[in-house]
Amino acid sequence: MTAKELRIAIGRLARRIRQLYTNASGDDLSFTELAVLSRLDRDGAHTSAQLAQLEKITAQAIGTVLGGLHRRGLVSRDPDPADGRRVITAISAAGRAALDNREQVITERLAAAVGSLTDDERDRLAAALPVLVRLSERL
Repeated sequence: MTAKELRIAIGRLARRIRQLYTNASGDDLSFTELAVLSRLDRDGAHTSAQLAQLEKITAQAIGTVLGGLHRRGLVSRDPDPADGRRVITAISAAGRAALDNREQVITERLAAAVGSLTDDERDRLAAALPVLVRLSERL
């Protein structure tokens, strides 16, 4: 397998999973909003500057994203106890529920797709997973 073939295959899978995440429920969350919610869920509360840097988007873009998430009650925004001039954003219970619902839908769809493979294909996929993880860590 060449690096190009691997890039194309993983790219297709990643795009399809992104599409499923975006369309998994009836709300209007963008992929960037979902990425920010996922980051807050995984890593905990951050300032908007930290989130912009981590998500590799502009300060203006993160401000728009956080404003929309806050209006919908998916994040909370409170003054930083160490520096009251800064605002700390954290995922709310509603934001966590939105992520959990999506992850359940995606996991079920992925499980169904894996279930449609032959036993040999499932075994080969299981054997490839540790290699894919190591490869992702080296990029």
